[in-house]
Amino acid sequence: YIYSLVPEFMLRFIAWLLIHSVYRLQTKGLENIPEEGPAVLVCNHVSFVDPIVIAAASRRPIRFVMDHRIYRMPLISFVFRHMHTIPIAPAREDAAMMEAAFEEVARALAEGELVAIFPEGRITDNGDICPFRPGVQRIVGQTPVAVVPMALQGLWGSFFSRKGGPAMSKPRRLLGLFRNIALNVGAAVAPGEATPERLREAVAGLRGDSE
Repeated sequence: YIYSLVPEFMLRFIAWLLIHSVYRLQTKGLENIPEEGPAVLVCNHVSFVDPIVIAAASRRPIRFVMDHRIYRMPLISFVFRHMHTIPIAPAREDAAMMEAAFEEVARALAEGELVAIFPEGRITDNGDICPFRPGVQRIVGQTPVAVVPMALQGLWGSFFSRKGGPAMSKPRRLLGLFRNIALNVGAAVAPGEATPERLREAVAGLRGDSE
């Protein structure tokens, strides 16, 4: 109950405090996130704390679209709930939840908010960027807004990643806290050019992948 009384900006400050207490976060290109108005942010998905890292770096509130299972995870679920995260499920699992998520995204963008999506649809289990799904194309087809690519570096192999097995299952990785991580933000992509392939290429470039 107490968290429902905490203003949204305070939750973002708590996210900032948590991330900067655990990691050494470096950012590049934050000026590419619009200071006002709607946009869709897309990023690679490396760990369970990716949304908290991004929220800690952003000057603006962000509505995250997130797998409903991660959304309901103990310990961190209260943060996601009070960040007004939008839970989503695959159509084959819960078509109604998926449609409700797209409707909420459209509503958020119409109200001038930032919405962040992990287009891979899952956390990587091998460190590579998985193929992007077409959800972003559907979103900007309905609500044409700029799409801002972002890339996280340094979280693969952390306690919260799936390297070598389930996340948060290897306590020895807690010794790797205070590692250097980075969030790189690129120039916006026009909605008409925001194909899964184009966005994945942009994110991979920001991560420093070589083709």
